Amino acid sequence: MTTQQVHKDPSALDAAIPILIMVGLLVAAVQYFGDGSSYGPNQIALLLATGVAIAIGFKNGYDWLGMEKAIVKGISISLGAVLILLAVGSLIGTWLLSGTVPTMIYYGLNILNPSWFYAATCLICGLVSMSIGSSWTTAATIGVALIAVASGLDLSAPITAGAVISGAYFGDKISPLSETTNLAPAVAGSELFEHIRYMLWTTVPSIVTALLLFTVLGLSEDVSSTGTKGIELNQLMTEHFDISVVNLVPLIVLLALAIKKVPAFLAVSIGAIVGAIWAVLFQQDFILSLASDGLNTFDSNVTVVWTAFFDGVSVDTGNANLDDLLSRGGMSSMLNTVWLIVCALTFGAVLEHLGMLKKIINGILGFAKSTGALISSTVATCISTNIITADQYMSIVMPGRMFKEEYERRNLHPVVLSRTLEDSGTITSPLIPWNTCGAYMASVLAVNPLEYIFYCFFNLINPVLAVVYGFLGFQIKTLAEKVKDSVTTTVNMEKK
Repeated sequence: MTTQQVHKDPSALDAAIPILIMVGLLVAAVQYFGDGSSYGPNQIALLLATGVAIAIGFKNGYDWLGMEKAIVKGISISLGAVLILLAVGSLIGTWLLSGTVPTMIYYGLNILNPSWFYAATCLICGLVSMSIGSSWTTAATIGVALIAVASGLDLSAPITAGAVISGAYFGDKISPLSETTNLAPAVAGSELFEHIRYMLWTTVPSIVTALLLFTVLGLSEDVSSTGTKGIELNQLMTEHFDISVVNLVPLIVLLALAIKKVPAFLAVSIGAIVGAIWAVLFQQDFILSLASDGLNTFDSNVTVVWTAFFDGVSVDTGNANLDDLLSRGGMSSMLNTVWLIVCALTFGAVLEHLGMLKKIINGILGFAKSTGALISSTVATCISTNIITADQYMSIVMPGRMFKEEYERRNLHPVVLSRTLEDSGTITSPLIPWNTCGAYMASVLAVNPLEYIFYCFFNLINPVLAVVYGFLGFQIKTLAEKVKDSVTTTVNMEKK
């Protein structure tokens, strides 16, 4: 005969203590280690806060085995993202070697004018992300090149990263190919294309405002001081690479696979392999310059390309700026990001298992008396879930499940909930350094989230606009409108 273990529900103080400790330790990590806080200190802060939560769990009657299973399950959520991260590391390495990224930099330096560079960056990333439905792929391809172009033009890397992320998440958010765009209506109970149309009310004003702000920032740049460095970098790249539009084939292949909805890990891996093949075919001189002395051509190809997959490319051209642009990539460059994600998800999994997240969310819901307050509570919960669980999907699924019944009880159309989940859960994830999306963007763009967060205008404006709409009652659909829409659709079908 087995005895069922009795668990004590956490008190409000129980739920608050680990989070407060986590926030305090993360703030201390930034204070003591600055930009290096994500390379170990943040991970230790998250694990120490996890230890405090576990101690409270023991106090409330939970056993270690149950918490350990919850941790393993929590970490398993990120395995798909980890595989994509490793594949992206290889992709960056082989695309640098193949001349794909240098070619994008070369043409970008020739075409993009500093005065409208930031706005153009946002727009380009938005269009690409909308086409392929992936902010991650957009950042890892077009985003990497645009960050390098910004360096060549002596423009701000944090502002450029903000423009890349703003555009990438705008396109991802309204693309029917995006996983999160499909996930939010599935959780809330709305229809996909109705959800996308309804999101335009908050998304379009947000991206237009962001583009205006990026335009203002671009016009304020000192254009006269940006040309010399770009010309010098382009001359150096033509000396080391065979620059040609043919080098863009790996990019075209990857974008085509993404449009065909090939799974991200598979598409990025194929893109990395195509990059390796292109390097051997078109960049023989560059490969030989990186190979160890005494190796024949075949051995040079094998060792340099193989290294690009796992450890990226490291060049010494004699120009520090070009070396910084081209010495990157490889799976090893993503290992710190994987470490951060694992630690963050461990913390979130323990809090969810111990009922602490539910306690916090229920406390928030108690203050939501009006529609505006309810939407504000949803936004706050999604952002908090992004912070605590470190996972974009959790920030959609968990609040969606918990608030769905309340939205129905208040006679609100399911698209109100699905739009709010995207307005807050999807787009705030890259702003948090230890979130899977924030850690990913930091690794790919080589800019700390604490530096680019203030320039992610779209990601900052959209949640605020969602709250404002809620309090004004603007574009807040009710269930009565859902019934009316259903009747209209039925009548139209009968007429046909």
